Formats: sequence, structure tokens, C-alpha cells
Amino acid sequence: MPRTPFLPHLGARVMPVLLVVLAAVIFVLDTITNFEIAVAVLYVAIVLIAVQHLGRRRVVMVAAGCMALTVLSFALTRTGSVTSGLINCAISLVAIGVTTYLALRAAAAEAAAREAQTQLAHITRVTMLGELMASIAHELNQPLTAIVLNGNATLRWLAARPANPDEAGKAAQRIVRDAERATDLIKRLRGLTRRAANKAIWLDVNQVVADTLTLVQHEAVRNNIALRTELDDDLPLLQADPVQIQQVVLNLALNAFEAVVGGKERDVTLTTGPGKPGEIIVAVSDSGRGLDSVQPDRIFDAFYTTKPEGLGMGLAISRSIVESHGGRIWAEPAMPRGASFFFSLPTGRTKARGSGQ
Repeated sequence: MPRTPFLPHLGARVMPVLLVVLAAVIFVLDTITNFEIAVAVLYVAIVLIAVQHLGRRRVVMVAAGCMALTVLSFALTRTGSVTSGLINCAISLVAIGVTTYLALRAAAAEAAAREAQTQLAHITRVTMLGELMASIAHELNQPLTAIVLNGNATLRWLAARPANPDEAGKAAQRIVRDAERATDLIKRLRGLTRRAANKAIWLDVNQVVADTLTLVQHEAVRNNIALRTELDDDLPLLQADPVQIQQVVLNLALNAFEAVVGGKERDVTLTTGPGKPGEIIVAVSDSGRGLDSVQPDRIFDAFYTTKPEGLGMGLAISRSIVESHGGRIWAEPAMPRGASFFFSLPTGRTKARGSGQ
């Protein structure tokens, strides 16, 4: 999950100024107080703030500056026991150095954990797309076949005597339309397979659900699954990573498909709507075997699975993605049978549809 800075709203230009001001205040206090008062230990706070906002090299420079100010303040102080002042100065220098080392190690470990999580999420997306290869090929084959048919029609209209440019033009327009359909599908696939830095944009949750349905529609037809949607058209746009949110919806939809395959009733419903104040809810419900065979408190844990060939990572990654967006994910029994999986997204940063702001 992303690290939360102490002062998240300060810009890159303001932060160095703030650190300089804090260092100056601590320096003055350390200089005018007695040797017995270890004010310089407060430089540790500056180091911790710097770690949250600055790069490794700048953090080291900040720590070195704090150490230099500590020594300079010791040299300028005139009151108190010099021996106590020397001990306090040494303690302050050690505290600054140790804090810098540990904070940088913790930041590096956190960055490595985020990188590993990103790689795992990418592998999971590619694996899911591999399972949907037949459906994807079918969806891509439709516009390509239409392009070929309309291309042949265009040639026939132009080769006729007399030629019929009006009909040829209409066929050419259909070619453009079908080419755009194929391009849109390829773009969505590239987005899911690309391993890129997370990017939050203004998105329509209903559109994310619709894009996901494009990938799984043929899979539903192939398995005789009745796939339905109940989408609230009045939901606001919100800021989120569209690739990650689509990954969550895709994972929940595929899990629902697996739950109903082999049953008499094969119903899967995707729903969007408002939840508690300040959140949007996305739900995937199925008419499958339900949650009787799972442990509710472990269902979102890594490597927990009830599938013979499952890895147990899909729901764990989904939880990580949802929580990194400030939301929550949970499961409930569906009525009269089956299971419903819900996840929420906060609407703290939203804008109305059609707004240009």
C-alpha cells in the first residue's frame, strides 16, 4: 500500500523551505539553552519528515546538515556544563545517524514491497487474460471479419458498371467503425498487460464494468451463463487507477463464472450503486455453491483457495488494490443461493459527469 506522508499536501518547493525553517528554530533553541538540555535530538523529526518527501540523496544531505548544526550549536553555546554538553551532542549525533539509517532502510523495504506487489498484480492480470484467450480472440475476430466483408463489398461497388460510390462510401464507413472497435479492444488489452506505474485518473465505474464485460462476454455464452448488469447511471466520476479497478472486477467476474459452472442455475449479476455516504459500491453476485465451503475470515488471505488448481492470489491482490484506493472488500451469502462479493471506492475526490473541472 502507498505510504502516507506526515504532511501530504505540501508541494515539492514548500518542503525544503519548511525543513530549513524547522532546522533554524531547533538550532537557535539548542544554542541559547544550557548544555544540559539536548534540544538537538529534535533534528530526528526533520530527518523523518525528509524521508517521507525527499529522495535518498537529499535525505542524507539533510541528516548531514543537522549533524553540522548540532556541532556548531555546541561550539556556540556558553552556558552549562561542557561535559554534559559534549555527552548530549554525541547522543544527538548518534540519534540523527541511526534514525537516518533505519528510516532509509524502512523506506527501501517499503518500496521493494510495493514493487513486488506491482509485479504480482501484473502476473495475475496476464494469467487471467490467458484464461480468456478464446473469448478475446472471438471478440477481436468479429470486427476483423466485418472489415474483410465490408472491404470486399467496397471493391464490388467500385468495380460495378456503373460504379456506386455512395454504397462504397457506406461500406468504407463501416470499415472505419469496425477498425475502431478492434483498436479499442486492443488498447484495453494493452492496458491490462502493460506493467506501468499506477496512475489515477477520472473514471466512470460503469464504463470499467462495461469494458470488463467485453472481455468475458464470450466466456459467459460458451458456458451458458446468464450475465446481467444493474448499473446506476447517477454515480459521479471518481479518481482511481482504471487498470487496477478493472482487474478487481475481472477477477470477481471470473470467480463467479467458476462458481456457477456445472449448476442448473447459472446467473451472474454485476451491480453498481451508492453505498454508505462517501462511497460507491460494485457488486458481483452469482447463483453458485455459496460460501459454505470457505472460511470467511480467510477468504481474502494470500494463498487461501478452495480450487484444486488455484493459487489463492486473486482475491488477496483484489483486496490490496481496493484498500490502496481507500476502499474495502467483503463477501456475503446471496439470496436465495450463491455468493455476493462487494468492494467500495471512496468518493472523496469526485466530479459530476460532464464537468470540465
